[in-house]
Amino acid sequence: MKVNKRGILAFGAIAATSAIVLTGCASDSPAGEGDSGNTTDFSGQITVWVDADRAGVMEDAAADFTADTGVKVSLVQKEFGEIRDQFVQQVPTGKGPDVIVGAHDWLGVLVENGVAAPVELGDRAGEFEQVALDAFSYNGQVYGVPYAIENIGLLRNTDLVAEAPTDFDDMIAKGEAAGTEYAFLVGLDPEAADPYHLYPFQTSFGAPVFGQNADGSYNPDDLQIGNDGGKEFAGWLAEQGEAGVFNTNITGDLAKENFNSGKAPFFLTGPWNAPSAVEAGLNVAVDMIPSAGGQDAQPFAGVQGFFLSAESENKLAANEFLLNYVGSEEVQTALYEVGGRAPALTSAFEVAVAGDPITAGFGEVGVNAVPMPSIPEMGAVWQYWGVTEAAIINGSGGDPAALWEKMTADIQGAISE
Repeated sequence: MKVNKRGILAFGAIAATSAIVLTGCASDSPAGEGDSGNTTDFSGQITVWVDADRAGVMEDAAADFTADTGVKVSLVQKEFGEIRDQFVQQVPTGKGPDVIVGAHDWLGVLVENGVAAPVELGDRAGEFEQVALDAFSYNGQVYGVPYAIENIGLLRNTDLVAEAPTDFDDMIAKGEAAGTEYAFLVGLDPEAADPYHLYPFQTSFGAPVFGQNADGSYNPDDLQIGNDGGKEFAGWLAEQGEAGVFNTNITGDLAKENFNSGKAPFFLTGPWNAPSAVEAGLNVAVDMIPSAGGQDAQPFAGVQGFFLSAESENKLAANEFLLNYVGSEEVQTALYEVGGRAPALTSAFEVAVAGDPITAGFGEVGVNAVPMPSIPEMGAVWQYWGVTEAAIINGSGGDPAALWEKMTADIQGAISE
């Protein structure tokens, strides 16, 4: 991979030799910045935590960066699920990395703990998809360079149903007319349902989790999940559970298996399950998620990217690596090729969409998507949300609207503590 080098002249002197250090632990003392006349000479290294899925692409990007700037890059491979908490623990000690890979919904925790620093995108901000920038923004500042966007959509077996449904009822009618075992599938959990997958239906009743400020950020003081639309959604959930359309005994794995076996024409899922459907020999299309409540069905957008440490001693070099290497079309395209998630950089996104109708389909659905809230108050929502949905779908616990009201009160209480 050869990265398009933007802004390299700002680095001045470029070392004649370079190295990538592959190591099992972060450097205790990242290199600082030195002054060399009218140019800035970056010696030493930056440390980047990355998971196994992205390690190969990042090795190539790091090699180019080191060759161009003389700054060594120490790539430390971590389990993705451990990165956030270890970053929060280590940055205040001065032993953490300069850069980590992560998900945008970590942002609230990272910023509130003072471990993430804003990234200066400058005039390149307009080169990224807006939903990706919104996801990586907090209190009006961008805190990372996004590289991938994912959201769910409606996967349709085109051999069973030829046309996309116009709304939820039309989808069920088309599914029943197909004569398959299931009209529609979505993976749920017996105890926690799946608020992430069910959220588009909830938003179609006009019941987002939080209201949003003028700049698009979420307002933790404006809890909207319990509004009249939310209670209407709760009643609708109960109806779908009673009808067997939603079944908490059908897990995500079972839903995928049944769809790939041709037992349902529709499967609400994300791009991670599309390859197995194609490998199973199905002809599939990705449709917009049908509205159940009359308004747009808006799924959550999940965005992944790279964060900059607030305690990095080599912030300018780390920012350069993030913006002009991780943020390059070459690297974003390579990350898409290994991960299957639509690139956050618009030019790379357009290339991916042009070459893959499935990516294009999820991308079209994603136009309606909203970033999953990254504010810390979202933790209180997850605590009560799924268990309430499961109780409603399973017909346990009493009146659906009353259960939804209790859930809202519990969430509000937890936020207020």
